[in-house]
Order: sequence, then structure tokens, then C-alpha cells
Amino acid sequence: MPSEGALQVYHLGHSLVGRDMPAMLAQLSGHGWNSQLGWGASLNQHLQGEVPGFAEENTSPAFRPAGEAIDSADYPVVVLTEMVDLGDAIRYHDSAAVFQAWVTRIRAARPDARIYLYETWHDRALSAQLAGGWSGRIRADLPALWEGVLLRATLQEGAGPVRLIPGGQVMLAFEAAAARGEIPGYGSAADLFSDQIHFNDSGAYLMALTHYAVIRGRSPEGLPFALNRADGSPAKAPEAAAALAMQRLVWQVVTSLPLTGVSAGPG
Repeated sequence: MPSEGALQVYHLGHSLVGRDMPAMLAQLSGHGWNSQLGWGASLNQHLQGEVPGFAEENTSPAFRPAGEAIDSADYPVVVLTEMVDLGDAIRYHDSAAVFQAWVTRIRAARPDARIYLYETWHDRALSAQLAGGWSGRIRADLPALWEGVLLRATLQEGAGPVRLIPGGQVMLAFEAAAARGEIPGYGSAADLFSDQIHFNDSGAYLMALTHYAVIRGRSPEGLPFALNRADGSPAKAPEAAAALAMQRLVWQVVTSLPLTGVSAGPG
């Protein structure tokens, strides 16, 4: 069911969340938000209070300490993401157990909270050296790790549903669509990045659309595309035709994956 009305959203993660993407999402959705970020931070580091880049990444007025925010029950929507490489997070940061601990804490404070796991992606250059490359790793990690470890562990513990925000899968779909010439002005997903992994304004917009489609449960087609960054400065906007293509692509991906909890229907 589409989500109506005002929301408060909390984001816990790292630079693949960033400041600008949640700010764009809030402009699209009309909600308030807060966050806690770090440099490549794992959920375990957030839980332990040992977050790399904590001082640098949380100078924004949107910052609110994670424990305080979760325990306040102020947020009907909480979006969590794990560090990448996710395999390393599972192996060295006890990711499955820690993800479950965050979910349990959120539910204890607010049983009706809607919890989302934001799936991300790998460094393009580093992935090129490995079997399957960038696209292959993202494609394989969804069933094996994001779903097969994190979401499965949570369901087994009976903590209630956690829905997927399929950022990595949207990136894959964008890569393929751009290569086919279907996204005017873009040749590949590399055009969404400022380096080999961090998104630029276009990538932030695409991820904001993805969050919107899942959290609001409705098509992002027709949403604005001239938005501001978190500091209030104008983001570099895609052309209207490209924005429309992005919006339609996001909805196709989101409604094709049962893990999102969103089905196609009237937008």
C-alpha cells in the first residue's frame, strides 16, 4: 500500500548514503529526516560508537546520534545500510548479528516502525579486477549476502519484515539502459559517480528516487528533478527526458523485486 502523509525518516550508514541523497529524498517526499554517517562505517562500528570519520561526516544540522534517535521512537521509517565489501562486513564485523541487534532495538522502541535495508554497490575499478566484474558482483551479492545473510537472519529471529531498497540493482539496470541509449546524456553508470564508488548529483538523485519508490510505495514518475543539495545549493539536474527515464527505470526495478514489498499498480 502506498504510504501517505508526513513521515520522519532516519538514515544510518556511510558515504553511499551521504548528506545530499537524504536531502533530495526529503524534497521529493515532503518528510523530515536525520542521520548518522561515517567513512565506510559498518553497523557494528555505529553500534560500538567507534565510527571512522564521525566528526567530519556529522557536521550537518541533520545529524542526530543513532542510539538517541532510535530509542526516541520519533521515526516511523528507519533506513539501515551496511559497509561494503559486504562479505568483509559479515566476516569481520559480525554483520548478521549486528543488523539483527539494530532491528531489535528499533522494534523495541517503536513496534510499528518500517525498517529498510539499503543495498549498495562496489568500487568499479577494484571490481574490474575480479571475476564477474562490477555488475557480476552486485548481481551475485543480492541473493547471497544482502538477502541470504542479513535479511534471512532477521526473519529467522522473528523480528518482523525488513524491506529492501535496491540501490545496487537500480545501478545495474541503469548501466544496461544507458548502454542501450535509453538514458539521454548518460553512457553508463560511471556517469553517476564522482569517483569509482561515490555518487555525484545524478547518482544521488537516482538513489533518492529509489528510496522514494520503496518508502512511499508509489511510482516516482513525474517527480521534480531540479533539487537542492543538503547545503541548500542547487544540484546539477538531469535533463527532463533523462529524469523521466530514471523515474521509470526505478519503478520497473522496485516492482520487479518482491523484497521491496512494492507491487506495480496505479502510481
